[in-house]
Amino acid sequence: MLDLRDLAPFTDYFVIMSGNSSRQIEALEGDITEAMKKAGVRRFHREGTPASGWILLDFSDIIVHIFGPEEREYFQLERLWFQAPQVVRVL
Repeated sequence: MLDLRDLAPFTDYFVIMSGNSSRQIEALEGDITEAMKKAGVRRFHREGTPASGWILLDFSDIIVHIFGPEEREYFQLERLWFQAPQVVRVL
């Protein structure tokens, strides 16, 4: 999770995660969407598909990126937003 509050006007945090297959990406999307809905957090936008290896879930203050391994390596969001402090990193 990257803290973008001092760097970007469009969101506070990026959550960047990986799934090893389209099925796992789809399951992560479902679990996150359901948990946020239960917490009363509205999803404003969704992009991508599990088959494409990338899904973006926009909850306004939090944007979740779910990547397949190749797509995560290609986009390298952590490198692009290197100035953002890491709030948490789970390996």
